Amino acid sequence: MNASAPSTATLAEMANAIRFLSMDAVEKAKSGHPGMPMGMADVATVLYTKFMKFDAKTPRWADRDRFVLSAGHGSMLLYALGYLTGYEDLDIDQLKNFRQLGYRTAGHPEFGHVAIADTTTGPLGQGITNAVGMALAEAMQAARFGSGIVDHYTYVIAGDGCLMEGISQEAITMAGHWKLSKLIVLWDDNHICIDGDTSLSTSDDQAKRFAAAGWNTLACDGHDFTAIERAIEAARKSDKPTLIACRTTIGKGAPNKCGTEKVHGAPLGADEIKAARDAANWPYEPFVIPEHVLAAWRAAGARGASARADWDGRVAKMDAAARDLFTRTNEGRLPDGWQSVISDFKKKISAETPKVATRKASQDVLEVVTAAIPEMIGGSADLTHSNLTDTKACKPSIKPGEFAGRYIHYGIREFGMAAVMNGIALHGGFVPYGGTFLIFANYLWPALRMTALMEQRVLFVLTHDSIGLGEDGPTHQPIETVAALRATPNTLVFRPADAVETAEAYEVALLNASGPSCFALSRQNLPTVRTTHTDDNLTAKGAYVLAEAEGKRQVTILATGSEVSMALEARALLAEKGVAAAVVSMPCWELFDRQSKEYRSKVLGEGTVRVAVEALTTFGWERYVGLDGAVIGMTGFGASAPADKLYQHFGITAQAVADAALARL
Repeated sequence: MNASAPSTATLAEMANAIRFLSMDAVEKAKSGHPGMPMGMADVATVLYTKFMKFDAKTPRWADRDRFVLSAGHGSMLLYALGYLTGYEDLDIDQLKNFRQLGYRTAGHPEFGHVAIADTTTGPLGQGITNAVGMALAEAMQAARFGSGIVDHYTYVIAGDGCLMEGISQEAITMAGHWKLSKLIVLWDDNHICIDGDTSLSTSDDQAKRFAAAGWNTLACDGHDFTAIERAIEAARKSDKPTLIACRTTIGKGAPNKCGTEKVHGAPLGADEIKAARDAANWPYEPFVIPEHVLAAWRAAGARGASARADWDGRVAKMDAAARDLFTRTNEGRLPDGWQSVISDFKKKISAETPKVATRKASQDVLEVVTAAIPEMIGGSADLTHSNLTDTKACKPSIKPGEFAGRYIHYGIREFGMAAVMNGIALHGGFVPYGGTFLIFANYLWPALRMTALMEQRVLFVLTHDSIGLGEDGPTHQPIETVAALRATPNTLVFRPADAVETAEAYEVALLNASGPSCFALSRQNLPTVRTTHTDDNLTAKGAYVLAEAEGKRQVTILATGSEVSMALEARALLAEKGVAAAVVSMPCWELFDRQSKEYRSKVLGEGTVRVAVEALTTFGWERYVGLDGAVIGMTGFGASAPADKLYQHFGITAQAVADAALARL
């Protein structure tokens, strides 16, 4: 430290460090959002220096407080905090290369890129909803292991955009209902959105809105350090989740542009930054933080080390079994021997050959795996008895203030459910699964996309998977939905043909710790097509020959789900005509595409006529059947009628499959 430098930094100086790092990084990148980091710098300084429980040198400490920058466009706030407090993966070079290829400082914070990011944010509203999941996970873990081991808060910085998005209502309703008292939202109440003043588009009284949902509401001057501190102190004492409306000026510190939309999403420009430096008496070059200010921030980053060390000591004194469970679940490792229940289940099904809907098969599989894997947390968006997602092991349900159970009633909030499940997974310690109708994956898809982007193990149980659901009609028949899910990177989509494939799909999904899995499950009963037991997980290959041709193969019939048994019928019809056909079950395209070229070629039957059948859109099947192949499926929306009538009406039949093959021989 220079002899002439002050011995200690003021909070104002520490906040200005955030402001100028944000200005400089956005200016150098010629891209970004300086206004929010500048406006919320004072709030963030109080939070991180006086309240946040964290250790910058042990960034993934399980009992750290969680921080969600829901207004993810203001990412430089997070990156500045990471650099200033001493996170090793955020050195000054990262800030100097903000938004540049090959650097961790992406335009919006990404989980797994920088340790300070507890979630990926940017799609507004999802961050605050992830935070609800994190706070719920904290409460559930505390119920299992005690407050001596699990005792942390979840803090959120949210902007007007987060609160305008509809998902925010789902989030605050769930949090208020569950009484998640350790969730604190710091609202950047700056009255500015991209188009201008928020009065252009909203007249909501946010405090009343949150209060109506069961929240504690407070307000403070977001540039008064004492007022901010008092508000957070009061929030931490509440028995409800708390909204703190922090009245701020967007772009605080920019003399000519602050308080306007001009500072929201564009560099300030060299002249305005010079004026800001002069006004703040900040005579330092870009990206230079004076030693006394950096020292104060680094002390804040190290402040939690003693609390973390004390916590380590308490964990060491836990009962051995409880400690092993806590450690294993936080590390995301499944218990030893759990796969034996899958093998036993498959043997039973192959021997008994039941005719059941795959949604019921899913419940039967969940019964055995939730009993074997205690960290699995179930739920449904108010369709429990249609999705069949409840199990004996997951009882009782989570209720307000009662968090020892393993089943969550999300209400009719598909988007919120998915984003909360993301938060639970990100928090650590649990494997969430949740159900709704497959058609309503269209409601939750933006959150599922984030699951895939963040590589989180979340299971989506999506029932009523085709025109086979029948009388509910085209509003509920998901013609195009599976194709959309299949198009989502890093996502496994399973459409199992029977209970055996359903069990195998769950095994693969639980082993897949780097992305979501979706189960497209039938309402109608399906016959068991896997009548010979094998220990091998054939579904893990994505596709396999279920029934080989008798003689030299001439035709290959490809099918998924409820149409696999139809394909077997078509194979028999072709045999009557002297045509040798094989049936390939394709429960998961993504897994099949990962197999070797040799395996894929063998399964698809090079040189044979190929016909695919699926009671969904035909889109995508051309990659497997080729230009000369045929696809039997839907080219429009469905209709309201009993399932068997619909299959006949739309020409999705065994005879249609056989005829298409014969026409191409």
